[in-house]
Amino acid sequence: MSTSNWTRFNQHITRYRELGISLDISRMQFETSFFGDMESKIARAYADMDALEGGAIANPDEGRMVGHYWLRNAELAPAEQKAEIERDLADIKAFAADIHNGTITAANGEKFTRVLLIGIGGSALGPQLVSDALTDHEAPMALSFLDNTDPSGIDKVLAGLGDELATTLALVISKSGGTAETRNGMVEAKRAYEAAGLDFAKHATAITGIDSKLDNLAKQEGWIKRFPMGDWVGGRTSVMSVVGLVPAILQGVDIDQFLAGARDVDEKTRQKNTSENLAMKLALMWYHAGNGKGEKDMVVLPYKDSLVLFSKYLQQLVMESLGKEHDLDGKVVNQGVAVYGNKGSTDQHAYVQQLRDGVNNFFVTFIEVHEARQNLGANDEVEPGATTGDFLQGFLRGTRSALSESGRENMTISIPTVNAYYLGSLIALFERAVSFYASLVNINAYHQPGVEAGKKAAGSFLEVLKAARGFLADNAGTDLTATDVAKGIDADVESTYHALVHAAANASGINHTLASTPEEDTFSVEA
Repeated sequence: MSTSNWTRFNQHITRYRELGISLDISRMQFETSFFGDMESKIARAYADMDALEGGAIANPDEGRMVGHYWLRNAELAPAEQKAEIERDLADIKAFAADIHNGTITAANGEKFTRVLLIGIGGSALGPQLVSDALTDHEAPMALSFLDNTDPSGIDKVLAGLGDELATTLALVISKSGGTAETRNGMVEAKRAYEAAGLDFAKHATAITGIDSKLDNLAKQEGWIKRFPMGDWVGGRTSVMSVVGLVPAILQGVDIDQFLAGARDVDEKTRQKNTSENLAMKLALMWYHAGNGKGEKDMVVLPYKDSLVLFSKYLQQLVMESLGKEHDLDGKVVNQGVAVYGNKGSTDQHAYVQQLRDGVNNFFVTFIEVHEARQNLGANDEVEPGATTGDFLQGFLRGTRSALSESGRENMTISIPTVNAYYLGSLIALFERAVSFYASLVNINAYHQPGVEAGKKAAGSFLEVLKAARGFLADNAGTDLTATDVAKGIDADVESTYHALVHAAANASGINHTLASTPEEDTFSVEA
């Protein structure tokens, strides 16, 4: 058995020796005919990628191109986008230099010491991954996030800034400028600055679309800086645009190396020899594991603490891109690949038990980092002949073997170390795999009607909430059921009930009396 595994390993590992990156798919259980059977779909995927990078309209809902590949190689972009990329990169570097050397200061004349990033989804996940993976206590500026509209979370972050709020640079990121969660975070942050006697505008920078609501607000109030976002960069692929590069460089990340890692992987995975194309092989393994229908989840297990957020990052990249109801022919297909993960070896004590012995509804992507510690010392052993890094590698290999022995499919991506170059490489590898997989299953990876539907539903709830509060006030002193209020405001009863419960929990003077069922609960305000 071990000889067979060794033979298969040698047959099915692809190595970019000059880059130090490899993909081992030997523990995936595809038939030898699989690649041949997929040949026509593979050819179409290559053609679709060529069209995408050539500037084809990829998002028909918004009539826009998708060009995140150009961000790391502007020479491939149309002339207008090329000029934007080169201008933005120079602008980012100049801005960071001015912040770091004190040319641009806080309102009190002191150098900025921290960054408060206000955004959500792709406007926060990418910067969070980069920050967690590549920075430490020696970074020139610490980074905090307001990435939700949870008031308790907002309070905790703002309280943690303490007196340093006076030297905290706020980055507000929203392409449309109207994203509710980001707007709410900005309003809460502005309130905190003002409560501390600080002028928010003298601490604020906007990253947004030209002439958006946020852009116009920043212009009107005289914010420190406005960085434009191109409409051809989607949120989940924006980490190499101003969205990700501004916070990264402020923390001292080598953004040139970050872009170089992505550019080099792009170059390698543009070639159409599938046996040497890591991104296409990755996409094909997703197709194989899920039978082209997303029938199995992807578990991402990086064996490195600094990559713990990578699975969270991939959840948005993969699931928002591939989770689609209809294919390109309009057929209902309900496509998608669910992603979850933790980190090794923490997963040994979390959910590997189920992965090995429970329901076989997944495949695993291990991420191996060869370098255990950057600064190896003479006394690294934790027992004779073994270091902590040796144990980590042992757990990775042990888990891989245990899963394989139980018939659980897995593959391994290996990189030499975690730095800006290799994080950029990993991100680009998965971005391109997403594009290839979308073509293989005949869907559009670059629109998101489900997200828009959720936003509309949230707006409807807020309208019900406002109307319900008003109806209670107009009928002060009267005990009302949710049905009473719903009739009065012409709204759905269940939505009205949830709105009333929320209102009672978050406003003094609104009473909620529990009965035997929600239908009999009453709500009132004092007359």
